[in-house]
Amino acid sequence: MAMMRLRREDPRVIGSFRIHRRLGAGGMGVVYLGSDRRGQRVALKVIRPDLAEDQEFRSRFAREVSAARRIRGGCTARLVAADLEADRPWFATQYVPGPSLHDKVNEDGVLPAAEVAAIGAALSEGLVAVHEAGVVHRDLKPSNILLSPKGPRIIDFGIAWATGASTLTHVGTAVGSPGFLAPEQVRGVAVTAATDVFALGATLAYAATADSPFGHGGSEVMLYRVVHEEPHLHGVPDALAPLLRACLAKDPLERPSTLQLSMRLKEIAAREAQGPVDSRPPVPRERIDTLRTGQPSRHPQRTEKLDRTERLERPDRPERDPRDRRTGGGGGPRPQPPRTGGAARPGPSRGGAPSRTQGRPTGRQGVRTTSTGRRPANPRLLRQRIVVFFVVTLIVALGIAAAQQL
Repeated sequence: MAMMRLRREDPRVIGSFRIHRRLGAGGMGVVYLGSDRRGQRVALKVIRPDLAEDQEFRSRFAREVSAARRIRGGCTARLVAADLEADRPWFATQYVPGPSLHDKVNEDGVLPAAEVAAIGAALSEGLVAVHEAGVVHRDLKPSNILLSPKGPRIIDFGIAWATGASTLTHVGTAVGSPGFLAPEQVRGVAVTAATDVFALGATLAYAATADSPFGHGGSEVMLYRVVHEEPHLHGVPDALAPLLRACLAKDPLERPSTLQLSMRLKEIAAREAQGPVDSRPPVPRERIDTLRTGQPSRHPQRTEKLDRTERLERPDRPERDPRDRRTGGGGGPRPQPPRTGGAARPGPSRGGAPSRTQGRPTGRQGVRTTSTGRRPANPRLLRQRIVVFFVVTLIVALGIAAAQQL
């Protein structure tokens, strides 16, 4: 919240609080930054001198103090002190550092869907506490929401009223801010908790688009659109648009409750915070082989089977002679397996070239061999031989010892 220097006409002390800066001014009065003797900072609201004699405004101010006293929870600024009988009535609440939602969007631009949903979920929970106290805010809008480090806070209950009260202070005059008023406020019928739900929907739409869902224009034009036209939600993220449209329903009974709204916004905030889910299909095995070797696989259907075979045989499989690999040029005939009961006789092949089987082991087909041509040692058989050796050695040693004693 922006702070301004005190003007000449501003008081320096109010009650037991020392005044330091101006925080803002509104239709009812001026808000100051003050502190008590312990250094606790407060936001101190004082009625304007020209309105202090107006009983209607005194009553309105007293309602704001009464609402602040009844509401429990972290959604609003805690009431610290008040004096409704002073020449200029005032009350002090806990100071909430941070910009308003209006200033945040105006300076930094629209908020992402996850942040809008998170702010909306916190405000919905706050409105649950407000409504449980029997209070309807009736003027929820971006400038009445402060974004503190501990979460958003709802301020300015100056036109708050009990649930079910009328919204007209004068005949044909609606109280509130055009563009964020609910249709029932414009018509002058009783307000309910659904009235604040409508305003919250319009506020969140502003956070997502930097504009009111009913556009701009004079008060009469804006109020007509609220009652008779559908809201414009172009630019609202798809994850939020259906829920905000439900909040902006003309019929209060068709709007979600604050509790339902809080739960749905929490779900949206959690989902949007995770980011988009990668739904791409898995890369095929032949594509992986292409990326590794730079050439497509000739046998894509056998890739998985060959891969499993390689994993099983890799520990003790001998390296193959490159001459044994078939080439696409057509080479010589494939070597014949040795006949049963004997070894293949080495001899010259056609054309005087040495035989491909010359110098290669001629064991049974399928038996794995080491690089020296011998079968690999069987670990189990080796262990058995070691055990037998030690047992025989032990028996012989015992026999020799027994013979010496005799």
